[in-house]
Amino acid sequence: MATLQFELQQTDGLSKARAGRISTDHGEILTPIFMPVGTAGSVKAVTQQQLKEDINAQIILGNTYHLYLRPGLEVLQAAGGLHKFNGWDRPILTDSGGYQVFSLANNRKLTEEGAIFQSHIDGSTHLFSPEKVMDIQRVIGGDIIMAFDECPPYPSEYDYAKKSMELTHRWLDRCFKQLESTPDLYGYTQNLFPIVQGSTYKDLRKASAAFVASKNAAGNAIGGLSVGEPTEMMYEFTALCCEELPVLKPRYLMGVGTPWNILECIALGVDMFDCVMPTRNGRNAMLFTTKGVINIDNKKWEMDFSVIDDGIDCAVSNYYSKAYLRHLMKSKEYLGLTIASVHNLAFYLWLVGEARKHILAGDFMSWKSSMVPQLQQRC
Repeated sequence: MATLQFELQQTDGLSKARAGRISTDHGEILTPIFMPVGTAGSVKAVTQQQLKEDINAQIILGNTYHLYLRPGLEVLQAAGGLHKFNGWDRPILTDSGGYQVFSLANNRKLTEEGAIFQSHIDGSTHLFSPEKVMDIQRVIGGDIIMAFDECPPYPSEYDYAKKSMELTHRWLDRCFKQLESTPDLYGYTQNLFPIVQGSTYKDLRKASAAFVASKNAAGNAIGGLSVGEPTEMMYEFTALCCEELPVLKPRYLMGVGTPWNILECIALGVDMFDCVMPTRNGRNAMLFTTKGVINIDNKKWEMDFSVIDDGIDCAVSNYYSKAYLRHLMKSKEYLGLTIASVHNLAFYLWLVGEARKHILAGDFMSWKSSMVPQLQQRC
């Protein structure tokens, strides 16, 4: 068992972009990296075999809130943790459930102790405290586990954002204390990432980043920057946080975003990303491709028998035609959801892989400058 290690391999000369290697007990992760979201132990409409073979995912996410409610801790512990339960033998990151509790604003109450909320499944009442969230994540068994935080909405008044940040910091201390007093359950190390908060206030973000950095954790996360703020503001505060967080620790920007968001934030110094967008948008007929964004529902694709995207190395993207995928989506065939989801995830993994290649080659910024407008155009 070993604590997560991060090797910084290359920094781009014209930006803050970095290429690195994260080592965990379940394998290595080459950064920058995108992590498919498997909220309830499953990346929607995608098998674990497809995640490995077609998408080349190096790490996936699970969610504490959802897995706690279903299948529940008894099942997960009996299985030997989420890796054994879902058959994924590569690294897993578990989100603490803080964002889900935030999204239940009408059905939860925050106290110093934690968050009292009602289940979206049956209305039952539960308490998530920092201690309980650490215990739950122990049972789930993620290689990287997230601190329990409060994610303030955008916009937030300064006083609310400050109190929220201070509460998140107090909860973080409790997370570390609980984790240090409990053993790893399955014979490998779990690594706690703190989360920077502070809404859209520079002094609060700097203070939170400094507090998080002082914990000397294996890695650090930036939260609360995909909650409705303008894109340029997201970039501004991502840059500010990256400037404050340790250079020799991985930086994870939570919940972001579009392909062009990811490239811009790689340039600001972010190493790790997750977002439901590739799968959620895919299930709603939006495809991200090397030539731009496609709405596969449009009639213009009805007679287009070219493959979905020959610019990436993915068996699904290189095999099925746009016309066939359109037919599946219009016919509401489940296979269409799988093809669109696999393609979008493969595209995202291809994109961060290309970013890494260009960082190592020393021409990342010129490549990014040409890619961003290309990716944004509507086909």
